[in-house]
Amino acid sequence: MTALPFARRTRVLLPLFLLLAALVIDTVLTAPVQAQSKPLRKVRIAVGTTVVNVGYPWLTLPIALEYWKADGYDVEILPAGASLQAMQQMVAGNVDFAQVNSSVVIQANVVNGIPARVVMSNGVIDWSLSVLEDGPIKDVRDLKGKTVGVFSLATGGIAFMKAYMRQNGMDPERDINLVAVGLGAPPVEALRTNKVQALLFWASAAATFENAGLKLRHLRGADWRKFPDFTMSTLQKTIDSDPALVESIARGAAKATVFAWANPDCARRIHWANSPATKPSGVDEATAIRFDMNNQKAQLDSMTDAFQLNGGKLIGNATAESFGRIQTFMVEAKLIEKTLPAQSYIINIPDFYEKINRFDAAAVRAQAANCPVR
Repeated sequence: MTALPFARRTRVLLPLFLLLAALVIDTVLTAPVQAQSKPLRKVRIAVGTTVVNVGYPWLTLPIALEYWKADGYDVEILPAGASLQAMQQMVAGNVDFAQVNSSVVIQANVVNGIPARVVMSNGVIDWSLSVLEDGPIKDVRDLKGKTVGVFSLATGGIAFMKAYMRQNGMDPERDINLVAVGLGAPPVEALRTNKVQALLFWASAAATFENAGLKLRHLRGADWRKFPDFTMSTLQKTIDSDPALVESIARGAAKATVFAWANPDCARRIHWANSPATKPSGVDEATAIRFDMNNQKAQLDSMTDAFQLNGGKLIGNATAESFGRIQTFMVEAKLIEKTLPAQSYIINIPDFYEKINRFDAAAVRAQAANCPVR
């Protein structure tokens, strides 16, 4: 075969070289775009409440600030009613995570054999029996023969109230009546009109009652805030199949916790901007701000107590010690008939809480200081 002259070989090979170079450059330049355009994975979290208001910053802020989106997740928060209903939604496969009372996680395991696991501890038992400050009820024993309003007859605080009453010589099965009053205006009206003489609710809900004008006295067991309560949970099969997902969701919630602690008012502004329907209505702006800051403070205080209860070093940390304590309470309260190793309730990814706290907390606090919503 006769060799091509050099000039001709150059003319033949140069277009091919330029084509290959263009393809390489195109691949390099478009690869990040293609990675960014990868569809976000849909993730759902059921919450044991009827309204996701300003009192859930560890769940709402990661969406607004795109913490989870940056990791490739499109997260939806779904109010599910009471904690039991949220757990049922997770067991049915309708959601990936459930934000529930700690007692519901334990009951799922002990009573139903459901391998629900604690992903994060987000609060303590911050319930109370709220009575009118100027009313005749000064002590829990004054509630004998009275009616107590609750969110629902399956609500998690009932067991603590009954134990509290037994400690004070009462028989809660006979000495009081329970009636479901829901959330919002109905419980306020029920207490104001004496249809109920006390309301058993968590702290952020009680704050909304005070926002509505009620002056309240709060009765509670001295040990209540030493028990873990509001808990992010998932099923063991989710942990086994996608530990990276669980870690990412928990880390986003931990970052949001730092943000909310650093600038509560910014957290409120962000929530209003993204969920305007939850902003208090029928009042002026200053009053609306005061209402929601009261609501949010009650929850942030509970989050702080949970942080301290579980060592005061790792956000979201859940310990076998604290869950063993509430399990013992549940046995004594006859909510469960047997116990399991307390560690079995906690997520079993090695060094999980260290991993979810590996983020630049100073940068998050700086982001909060320079609030993106004015």
